[in-house]
Amino acid sequence: MPATGSTDVAAVPTRDLARLTLLGALVGLPAGVVAFAFVGAVHVLQDLLWTELPEVLGTDEPPWYLVLGLPVVAAVLVAAARRLPGDGGHDPVEGLSMAPLPPVAAGGVALAALAGLGFGVVLGPEAPLMTLGGIVGVWMTSWTGVTGRARGLLGVSGASGAISTLFGGPLVAGVMLLEAGAGALAAAALLPPLAAAAVAYVLVTGFGDWAGVPVTGLAVPDLPEYDRVRPGSLLLALVVGVVAAVVIAGVKRLARALRATGPRVGRLPLLLASGAAVGALALLAGALGADPRDVLFSGQASIPALVAEESVGVVLVLVVAKGLAYGISMGGGFRGGPIFPAIFLGVGLASVAVAALDVSPTLAVAVGAAAGMAATSRLLLSAVMFAALLVGRAGLDTAPAAVVAAAAALLTVRLLDPPPRPA
Repeated sequence: MPATGSTDVAAVPTRDLARLTLLGALVGLPAGVVAFAFVGAVHVLQDLLWTELPEVLGTDEPPWYLVLGLPVVAAVLVAAARRLPGDGGHDPVEGLSMAPLPPVAAGGVALAALAGLGFGVVLGPEAPLMTLGGIVGVWMTSWTGVTGRARGLLGVSGASGAISTLFGGPLVAGVMLLEAGAGALAAAALLPPLAAAAVAYVLVTGFGDWAGVPVTGLAVPDLPEYDRVRPGSLLLALVVGVVAAVVIAGVKRLARALRATGPRVGRLPLLLASGAAVGALALLAGALGADPRDVLFSGQASIPALVAEESVGVVLVLVVAKGLAYGISMGGGFRGGPIFPAIFLGVGLASVAVAALDVSPTLAVAVGAAAGMAATSRLLLSAVMFAALLVGRAGLDTAPAAVVAAAAALLTVRLLDPPPRPA
């Protein structure tokens, strides 16, 4: 999640910072509305294509030709979206980006993300949400007279408002911005993004007699309570952190190698071949006993089934197929976020211990999520906080293990894939 641009407003007078904070709060509501509309559209599209369409065709499960064909259709749509201004959004191989895009890019970003996420491509919604939220922030403040770095900060505020609806509130959004740098954000400069995130999250919590927008809860349901930290838990966290980093570093290398073939192969052929490969991996996993739909998509909705899986072989099939499909989706030119598939891989690696050693699934979710998110985002505190939200009250005592997993993943991925040296 590289820092991009500069939004350092530490030298801004308090009066002007208060004005920016108020504008950030005003940006938060429309950014949150856009985020809910986008996520809702993704869910509707997934339901139409993967549940209702198979029923119309007379089957309970998506037939093989849909599993193989829908990601190929996504490739055509994404290729068209990338011809629009903005190239369909930021390249997921490079991680999350705070770099603002102009309002004219909104259509291409939304189309590329909806096509990929709705049709089964293995990427998450967080990157397009941040981009669309940032566009809302820039557009909303275009009439205020705010320019330069301050306007960029309000664009970041829009992104913060959008991702707060996905990552469980303003605290995770604020910590992500602080850790990512976001152009060397000073502590005072976090005020507008935090205000935007807080206002946007009111859409989830509700206000007064209004119950808020109905959304699926972030926490994994029905996890057993985990109490007392055990030495074996810390050892497992260390192993999962290291292995998750190795796996995700390998996925990133696959993605970069595939992306490098683009100029020679051509964008559309590469997208088509990548879409077909994602579908084929899902079908192969299905033939080996896994659910093909657990290979497709971002993976967030499949975590409960993953930690409940009793077969080590099926868990390994899902991890391998998901990892390959994730790397192909990124490198093949699709658009979306890199975090949620990495979380699935981390939880999948920890779930091997659940199936083989009867380890607590609550512990597996915590250490796997922390390791996967830290390895792909290179953010430590954000990964630990997000893992805590996933396990909820049942997993309060998993925090030490989650810290160990995230730290091990972060250190390992920095050794395997060092960040570029500043010029």
